[in-house]
Amino acid sequence: MAQQTLKGTSRKKKRVSGFRVRMRTRNGRAVIRSRRQKGRSRLSV
Repeated sequence: MAQQTLKGTSRKKKRVSGFRVRMRTRNGRAVIRSRRQKGRSRLSV
């Protein structure tokens, strides 16, 4: 039986790369800004 190659919980995903985490630091805000400029539909998880 083949196993999943990628596992992850949504809580950990949010804690690591959610919108509110991004807005906490200057670099994180830069990430959001660049994704806005690129026109991404999803800015963060």
